[in-house]
Amino acid sequence: MAEEVESSESGSGNLFNKIIALAAGEAHTLALTANGDVYSWGRGTFGRLGTASETDHLFPARINFDSDGDKRVKIVAIAAGAYHSLAVSDKVILIGVTPKGASCHVSNDGSSSGKRNQETEFSALKGIAMMDQYGAGDTMSGFLELGSPNSSASGSERKKLMISSVKGGGMMSAAIDDLGSLWMWGNFPEPQKGKSMESEFSLTSNCNPIPIWNFHGHTVVKVACGNEHVVALVTAGEVYKGSDLLCYSWGGNTHGQLGLGDRQSRQYPEVIEPFNSDAPWTVYEVACGAFHTALLAQRSPSDTLESVCWTFGQGDNGQLGQGTTQSTLSPEPVKGLPRNAFLISVDCGLFHTSVVSSAGDVWSWGMEKGLGLCPEASYSGPDAGDAILPLLIPCSGLYGPKFPEPVQVVCGAAHTILLAGAGYKMWSWGRGWSGVLGNGKMIDCYSPTMALWPPLDADFREQSVKDGSDKSGAEKKTEDVIELERKLSMAAEDVKLLQSKLSLMERYASILHGATFGKPFEERDMPASLRGGGSFDIAKEWENMLESLDRGKLVRLEMFYRSMLAGVKDKLLKKRIQEILLEFQSSLPSDSTQRNK
Repeated sequence: MAEEVESSESGSGNLFNKIIALAAGEAHTLALTANGDVYSWGRGTFGRLGTASETDHLFPARINFDSDGDKRVKIVAIAAGAYHSLAVSDKVILIGVTPKGASCHVSNDGSSSGKRNQETEFSALKGIAMMDQYGAGDTMSGFLELGSPNSSASGSERKKLMISSVKGGGMMSAAIDDLGSLWMWGNFPEPQKGKSMESEFSLTSNCNPIPIWNFHGHTVVKVACGNEHVVALVTAGEVYKGSDLLCYSWGGNTHGQLGLGDRQSRQYPEVIEPFNSDAPWTVYEVACGAFHTALLAQRSPSDTLESVCWTFGQGDNGQLGQGTTQSTLSPEPVKGLPRNAFLISVDCGLFHTSVVSSAGDVWSWGMEKGLGLCPEASYSGPDAGDAILPLLIPCSGLYGPKFPEPVQVVCGAAHTILLAGAGYKMWSWGRGWSGVLGNGKMIDCYSPTMALWPPLDADFREQSVKDGSDKSGAEKKTEDVIELERKLSMAAEDVKLLQSKLSLMERYASILHGATFGKPFEERDMPASLRGGGSFDIAKEWENMLESLDRGKLVRLEMFYRSMLAGVKDKLLKKRIQEILLEFQSSLPSDSTQRNK
């Protein structure tokens, strides 16, 4: 369910800076702050960032949900699919960020607003059906017309229906209303009401929210979506009592991602047997990758909090964390995770999985072959770059080795974002294309780096709000606010220029470092004198570096410089030969007859 926004300041920050939820898509990330703002960064293709353009953003950028009037829209929940984003506000039913940034707000009375654009809505119908996965346009009024599957109310009572949480999958979206009913739209597996083995599995394509009637009389608490499958946590009875959840799955099952012991797809929800009503395990978190699933479960009843991560489905890249690259058809516990660590969050990327414990330990496993984006993963052999068992991710710098006050971990296709510091700090690692890591860079990071948070404009906006509140609630822009915005714009341009120069220098340093040591350049490879900002003696630092290298690195360095020296000698020889030839040609007679003689 959507987390409630805090009403008071806590920790070292404020409501502008405190993040209460993260969401990650294929190559973009969303952050929801405690005061109801949403920030996005990463790849902007299809308008997934909601910034009214398809431009990539290297830093968190605030999405403008405000209506045409002076009324501010406050967001209470967010979600991200592969190429789309979703947000729920406290005053409107649903906001879907559509291609090229168009949005639609559906209000409680069933009316809709937002820019309609035929080119926008149908710009990606070539197998993607972008329109369908958002439920954009007047079609979202289907929430109001149909009413909740768990409600027999009619007329005006149905108009009070509100969405409490949303979730995005590959090409599908899901929402849970305040009565615990599940709705889905996009390209999704619409369940049949009865079990029929005769019908073939297929995905339904619909831009209208469709109620999932199979759970009528029960409460859907959480849901997760993959590319073709759905997993839901549903109460055994009518009301959620905290420990009576059953785990249902349905949809595509070519890799065993439903956890039902076979590869047969399902058009109807079935209970995953290790988590039925008689099982000793109760699932409390669920996440779906493209073709694999991860669950967090605790033993119940028990005097101690024993938390276990279970995975099943596609395992080609070790994303199941079970020590193999084989697919698993039934839930199996992840190997190597301590049983005494209570896991608070789990998420699945395209080919990797990450979990975080309440103590601040983070583990990741899997990842696409050759990327090597899991820290300390193997860089040789048939599984180069893959981690088939959980790897403990260290927190470098002042906070190590554990991450302080962890909140949530989210995974994109090839990147991971960790929210910690009670919501005031973010770490990221993985593929850095399009600025998806939020650290201002477009390079891959092999270990956690701090994302740029709070954003540059946070202090400016906070000050402008305070200034506005001192004037009897007047919200008109004063000259001081206009001047602040002008300075902010200039500062942002300067940051972009400096960032482009920094990115160029980092690439140049990475080329030299990679050619010398055979590994990408990392921040910890930087000399201590540079990190401290003091004076830099290149001769001294060179000697210190040589002293710290082991024999293998020294041999590699010697070979590199031998090859480089040989190349220099070769170039010198060629240049000398060219000079001799030029001198010889200049000494020859210019007359062709004399040259013939």
